[in-house]
Amino acid sequence: MLWETLRLALKAIARNSLRSFLTVLGIVIGVAAVIAMVTIGNGTTAKVTADMAKLGSNLLFVRPGQFGPGRSSAEARPFNTRDIEALKTQLHSAQAVAPVSQMSVTAIYGTESRLTVATGTDNDYFITQDWQLAKGREFLDGEIRSGSGSCIIGDTVRDKLFGRADPVGQRIRVNKVPCMVVGVLASKGQSAFGTDRDDIILMPLRTFQRRIAGNTDIGRIYVSARSSSETGKVQASIERLLRERRNITAGKEDDFTVRDMREIAQTQTATTTALTGLLGAVAGVSLLVGGIGIMNIMLVSVTERTREIGIRLAIGAQESQVLLQFLVEAVVLSLFGGIVGILTGLGLAVLVANGMRIPFTVDPMIVIVAFGFSAAVGVVFGYFPARRAARLDPIDALRHE
Repeated sequence: MLWETLRLALKAIARNSLRSFLTVLGIVIGVAAVIAMVTIGNGTTAKVTADMAKLGSNLLFVRPGQFGPGRSSAEARPFNTRDIEALKTQLHSAQAVAPVSQMSVTAIYGTESRLTVATGTDNDYFITQDWQLAKGREFLDGEIRSGSGSCIIGDTVRDKLFGRADPVGQRIRVNKVPCMVVGVLASKGQSAFGTDRDDIILMPLRTFQRRIAGNTDIGRIYVSARSSSETGKVQASIERLLRERRNITAGKEDDFTVRDMREIAQTQTATTTALTGLLGAVAGVSLLVGGIGIMNIMLVSVTERTREIGIRLAIGAQESQVLLQFLVEAVVLSLFGGIVGILTGLGLAVLVANGMRIPFTVDPMIVIVAFGFSAAVGVVFGYFPARRAARLDPIDALRHE
């Protein structure tokens, strides 16, 4: 009986192929949108997590000012070299303390130029950022102390200025400052925020302050603890030391911020997860629209086939058989749309993941849920038209024109 009902349902669907296709299209779009959005969102979350993990779980960021709703950092006093020296000598649980000052500059070599970011720092930067050199060397102690014109360039700057040539030992101009390239950073690609991490020039902090920035301000400090278990201890020591140096009395709020890398990673992951859920929910609305489309088409089908239903009831067909026939038609339409939607959604997710360079992370549960929801749509939105068909009066149905 079930096989015969399925055969009749497929025959009825094939008889109105264009209408059936347009009906299924709503389910296809809904399922594809849900799967694509959630998969892309999961991939973005995975990339953010991986990028944060590359910096290590023992990294701390120190910035002047307080950040958050209703807070401003405009009047916060920047750090200086004496703050860095105090942190380096008094933070016994810290592996490295790297000062960071940045400014947009124009790098020039021959006829080539590149608008990039110059960063004033020291060799601790390589430890805190877990950055290796592809060529050349780090800064010499003499270069850091004297503020000589030496620099280390990122892979993007190397490619734009030198192409395939070896840049080590060559001189470039950073704005108007001559600078000898002593090293090339290993490529790191894009960050979790879409910025090119290789588009950078590192210079000794003193060189940057004297010849590029024109001041002794330090905008950020990166501190790497010896282990993740000591991060809390190091953070407390930083806060205590900076409160002393910045003359912040008891009861007053800090005019600086110390953030744990794990805290930042958790915040970013929570944000991307929330956005993924929101996008999935918005896309899920189209599934409901597809279900309404199925109900409308099935109601039209019942009206068109009133005489057929009357004949079946007149020759002995039971109401349950008629109900099952129309219900099977609706479920077949929604299941077919669900299968096509899953394949379409996964295909779109692959294309977007490759384009955005994020991991293709499939959640089997969302695929199962989307497929199950498409089946439920067929049952729920197909039931009312099927019940209406089953409850037709055979005599009235036979008189229908």
